[in-house]
Amino acid sequence: MRVSDDRYSRDRLRFDIAVQFIQHEARTRTIRAWTGLSDDRIRKLYRSYLRDWRGARLTRHRGKSPQQVAFFMRTGRARQEAALLASLCRLLGALPPLPAPELARSLPGLARGELLCRAYEAYRGLVPDGVISFEHAVFLLTTLVLGEELTLGGCRDCGAALLVDRWSLRAPRCPLCDADHAQAPLAAAIPVEVPNVEVPNVDLPNVDLPNVDVPNSAV
Repeated sequence: MRVSDDRYSRDRLRFDIAVQFIQHEARTRTIRAWTGLSDDRIRKLYRSYLRDWRGARLTRHRGKSPQQVAFFMRTGRARQEAALLASLCRLLGALPPLPAPELARSLPGLARGELLCRAYEAYRGLVPDGVISFEHAVFLLTTLVLGEELTLGGCRDCGAALLVDRWSLRAPRCPLCDADHAQAPLAAAIPVEVPNVEVPNVDLPNVDLPNVDVPNSAV
C-alpha cells in the first residue's frame, strides 16, 4: 500500500510541476525534461486545464530554448535582475553553493524544478515587469551550475550579488558602483571657478617720521 501511495504522490507532484511550468509559459521540451511527462500528456494537460488560465490564453512558445549567456549581461537591468534571480535560487536551494558540473545531467528533476518555480515566482513578485522569462531562468540556473561562463559573485566595492564573467580579468563592480566610479574622474576634472572679490581701498593715515641724527661713527 505504501508503494502505491509513494507512486501516487510522485505522479501528483509530476503533474503539479508540469502545471506550474505551463503557467510560466515553458516550452514542451523543457517540461518533458524536468517532469518526465510525454509530449502527448503535456498537450492534453494544457488543453484540459490550462488553455484559458485566469481568463487569459496562455502562450505556447515554440523553437529552441535560450542559449546565449550574453542576454544576462547586455544591460545593467538584465544584469541586476539575473543576480536577484540567482540569489533567490541559491537561498531556496535550487542553486548549489558552488558550481557543480557533475550535476548537469541530473539537474532537471521534480525537487529542483519545484524550488526553481518558487524562486521564479518570488522574483516576479519583486519585479512584476521583469525582463527574464521562465525559459531564461531555467537556462540561467543550468549555466550557473555548470560554472563554465558565468558564476554568482559579489561587487568588489559594496559586496552586492552580481553575475560574474568567469574569464574576466578585472574584479567586477555592480552597475551602481560602476556608475559612481565612472563619475568620480569627471567630478575631479571639472574646474572650480573662484569668484572675483573686490578688495576695498583703504586710506592709510600719513605719519610724520621724526628726523634722527646719525653719528659719524655709525656711517
